[in-house]
Amino acid sequence: MESEHHTYPADAPQILNAQLCFATYTAGMAFNRVYRQQLQPLGLTYPQYVAMIVLWAQDGITIGTLGDQVALETNTLTPMLKRLEGMGLIERRRDTADERRVLIHLTQTGRAMQDRATDILPRVNKATGLSVKELARLTHQMHRLRRNLTDHAERNEQRPG
Repeated sequence: MESEHHTYPADAPQILNAQLCFATYTAGMAFNRVYRQQLQPLGLTYPQYVAMIVLWAQDGITIGTLGDQVALETNTLTPMLKRLEGMGLIERRRDTADERRVLIHLTQTGRAMQDRATDILPRVNKATGLSVKELARLTHQMHRLRRNLTDHAERNEQRPG
């Protein structure tokens, strides 16, 4: 039996580069490289950094609230929080009003790290080569794109087989 081979046109790289999904994917990889360089002195990964940003703004929130805000599921968030706790940046404590809830609190070390992280975002923004106005517009468009894609996927998941 002969195997069928699909031959891509000679302009396949241009076709790929014209796709928004590929542009988004490769931009994400480039962001990861820049953030890795910026976060290395703090000893944080990007997901840990975004969790810390939320906690610097809202100390003492539930794991579920944090997960919603950083777009991570509990099964991904819990090991990350254990690592942050092991680093001495956070504490997980049972809510005294409702022991079923676990609240995440910054430690003194975690709070102090905020001062060391204040210049990360401006340096990353500068690395983009975009103006403040361009960054704001692109960020707004990306959030809208994510909402639209999420809504579409959820509608299709609800359709019977």
